[in-house]
Amino acid sequence: MEAPFQRIRTLPARIATLPNSALFLLFFAAVALSHLTLLRLPYFWDEGGYYIPAALDFYHSGQLVPRYTNGHPPLPNILLGSLWRVVGFHILATRLLVCSFAALALVAIFRLTERLLDAPSALAVTFLTGVYPIWFAQSSLAHADIFAAAFTLWAFALYLPFLQSPSTDGRGEGRIRPRHLSVAVLFSLAALSKETSIIQPTALTVWELGLLLRERRSPPPQGSRGQLACPELNLPRLQSSHTTWVVALASPVLPLIAWFAYHHHVVGFTFGNPAFLRYNATANFTAAHILRALCYRFLHLFWQRNIWIPIAFALSCLLLPRRQDGPSSLQPGPFHAMVVLAAANWLAFSVLGGALLTRYLLPVYPLILIVCVSEWRTHTRRWPLFAAATAVAFLSVLWLNPPSMFAPEDNLTYRDMIVVQQEAIDFVQQHYPGATILTAWPVSTDLFQPYLGYVHHPMKVVSIEDFTRPQILLAAHESDRYDTAIVFTTHFVTPLYRRYLLSHPNTWRGRAFAAKRDLTPAEIAALLGGRIVWSDKRRGEWAAVLRFSRIQTAAMLRPR
Repeated sequence: MEAPFQRIRTLPARIATLPNSALFLLFFAAVALSHLTLLRLPYFWDEGGYYIPAALDFYHSGQLVPRYTNGHPPLPNILLGSLWRVVGFHILATRLLVCSFAALALVAIFRLTERLLDAPSALAVTFLTGVYPIWFAQSSLAHADIFAAAFTLWAFALYLPFLQSPSTDGRGEGRIRPRHLSVAVLFSLAALSKETSIIQPTALTVWELGLLLRERRSPPPQGSRGQLACPELNLPRLQSSHTTWVVALASPVLPLIAWFAYHHHVVGFTFGNPAFLRYNATANFTAAHILRALCYRFLHLFWQRNIWIPIAFALSCLLLPRRQDGPSSLQPGPFHAMVVLAAANWLAFSVLGGALLTRYLLPVYPLILIVCVSEWRTHTRRWPLFAAATAVAFLSVLWLNPPSMFAPEDNLTYRDMIVVQQEAIDFVQQHYPGATILTAWPVSTDLFQPYLGYVHHPMKVVSIEDFTRPQILLAAHESDRYDTAIVFTTHFVTPLYRRYLLSHPNTWRGRAFAAKRDLTPAEIAALLGGRIVWSDKRRGEWAAVLRFSRIQTAAMLRPR
């Protein structure tokens, strides 16, 4: 019995000896197999709204700036379009490419944690990141965030361990070295994948500037670790090394500026079309929005999807004495840099971006888990129990929804949304192939664009904004324009939370919900004078098909 347990204990060390290419194949197989039921799903929400059409523009014509531009950098479009040129335009190919970048990011997380802690901790952090619902959901969705996260985390894997033992790379020499160039290139690729990724190198640039100023004000003590014994010789070299890192970390802003300059040259405006700029920037510069966003972003970082559980375990470990013979904890340099990165993301994404989406924070979640695992292993030998409990908590909320509002893409709710909408579209294609359909985005686009995977041929669509009462009343005045309707939830709320909001209409949350509540299929049918011919619902996601007889009746009464 001892041999199997011994092999299990040495498994992380054996995995750590694998080259990065073998680790990538191992993690890619794990990601692809765990997403097997998701790989052929039609495109979802923002995929069909921007990323896939933009990549198709590059695929068809090679243009870097898509027709319906919002200013996003072009690297994901180039990667997807180039892949389709080789293998053809297939949803499965798209999903597998995204899985490969998720696997690449997991390799970076493994190497980063191994260098900061040890192999068992690396295996634990990598597994917990992979099953964290927000990360898991994004691991097969063609959003720019997973591409940017992969490049960002590899930059972290080269930079943060260097703060732990700077002498191993000649920090005091003050010259541009391969490590500096690699970090600069990786952060540049991240910024060319998603413009907001520039937050990470900017935060670290400020961090290095702070170190430089501190060392200028207080020279390092004589004979300290990784420093020369002569302070008057060592200080200038340390300062020049910080200057070198400032240059390397600040350089990724240059390709981003070049992209926006090219974008302005092509279309006449810099940061995307005016509506995009207003939604993501100018309309958000109010005290009320920023304060609300600060609260939500704090919850996204430290509470959302059970991330609070490993944090609670880590805080409880602080009440325990440190292990006398245990491993050392995370060193101050990397820890402080991680704090700076988390704070920078919290503050920046409270100001930037109209939608408060958790996927913007993908690179920060592994850093939080690294800090938690470091505290676990420093205080108790039974830390694997904490890791197992955290894994169970993460896996459970892949399917279980909290009694609150959240984006469907935060877990597998996005699959429920795709499935019910696909079923509704299939029903209409089968029973009413020539129908003119009243619906809202994204189904209105799904019906009109076959490349999104929902229809074989474009269908006739009459579009409204959503299924709130004002929009349904507007549609009732134009009832002669459509004969069928596909209605669905455009403002997702879990059933339990919906009942709570409906039963508390006088609270501010209840009033906000009532102002943008989707009407039920029965309410819509009553207002429009139709009947429900099909419906389905899955854990709060629902869709229904309504049929109206007035157009057919009018055609029968018209004289020949």
